[in-house]
Amino acid sequence: MGHGWQGAVLKLMRGKDFTLTVRSNERLSERVHRLSFADGGMLRATGVHPTMWARLWFDNGGRPHQRAYTLVHPDPVEGTFDLDFVLHPGRAGEWARGARPGDTIEATVQGSEFTLPDPPPSRLLIVGDAASRPAIDSLLGSMPHTPATIWYETSHPRDGDHAPRGGAASREVIHAPRRDKGGHLVETVRAALPGLVDDTAYLWIACDTATTRTLASFARRQLGMPKERLHALGYWRAA
Repeated sequence: MGHGWQGAVLKLMRGKDFTLTVRSNERLSERVHRLSFADGGMLRATGVHPTMWARLWFDNGGRPHQRAYTLVHPDPVEGTFDLDFVLHPGRAGEWARGARPGDTIEATVQGSEFTLPDPPPSRLLIVGDAASRPAIDSLLGSMPHTPATIWYETSHPRDGDHAPRGGAASREVIHAPRRDKGGHLVETVRAALPGLVDDTAYLWIACDTATTRTLASFARRQLGMPKERLHALGYWRAA
């Protein structure tokens, strides 16, 4: 399957293509499947960093359809990693439900760039949801001794079953049900941030694109957070 114009653009931006092979398919909950993959040499070629993600290509009626997923438990030595699929309606969810050992899928690595803040922050302030939960776990695991406050938006009653975790430091998880197209989360975080932000805190935001932009703008303009202490990336677009 070709990757169309999106694949051509990624090639121009030095995207690297790989073929992944399914090793296992585990149902973690009603909404989440975890697939394990052999990486086709990907991790040795690209290296590994916290919150790393790859684009998977799905056939959608003869047209290429791509979605990005965060790597879980990447192991460059064994050449394996897992991906968690939240089973929304659509081609990616259909593929994940039916995937079996030996099935293959194409992937592109481009745009997944993140380095840990240096010096380490006194506290992590994290805003995310089920889509970014694997990335949050990766971030917490990469800074195991840094306390964290996490605002975790839930759009389904079972989303709380897989709340962020990782590391030995304190992790305060504040659950925020999705309301008003993310407006409830925005107001909850806006009310709390001024009392938590200081010169050594680090803010990481990854939820729907509109919410991410709103909160990042608030942190920069109202709270004066410099870019080196703020990371914001929209993980999905609300319909």
